[in-house]
Amino acid sequence: MKELRIRVLAGVFVVAAVLSWAAARLWNSVGTLPSVPVAAPIVLALIAVVLLSTALSLRARFRAQRERRPGAKGVDPLMAARAVVFGQASALVAALVAGMYGGTGLFLLELLDIPARRDQALYAAFSVVAGIAVIAAAIFLERVCKLPEDDENQHSGAEPVA
Repeated sequence: MKELRIRVLAGVFVVAAVLSWAAARLWNSVGTLPSVPVAAPIVLALIAVVLLSTALSLRARFRAQRERRPGAKGVDPLMAARAVVFGQASALVAALVAGMYGGTGLFLLELLDIPARRDQALYAAFSVVAGIAVIAAAIFLERVCKLPEDDENQHSGAEPVA
């Protein structure tokens, strides 16, 4: 499984922000701009909490397993892999959504004198912050589930390991 690359997530964020900013300008010139839902930052924050709690739970279980504590519950490798995949997918979607709301928020900065647009800009800013929290939690989860480097894989293969 490949690791998340911050450059890829940043690229998705920037491309989504630019396209969203351009779409908001175009949409506003022909009619009314669609609103930023209040639920957007709430849903993103809930996803971040789920990812963070999963990472903390797995980290505690891995630590108990490493220290060979009596009664320690093991971690099913398939469950850990599913958690990582969920984290990676969440991070990519959060980068896209945060970029989309970030671009819309940048456009709304021009309209802060209108109270409704000011609220929309705040919701967009909170969505960006919550999206970044999802990305941070997903990266943390990925780091928690990362296998330690295997010394056998680092050898060139020319010498047998005894």
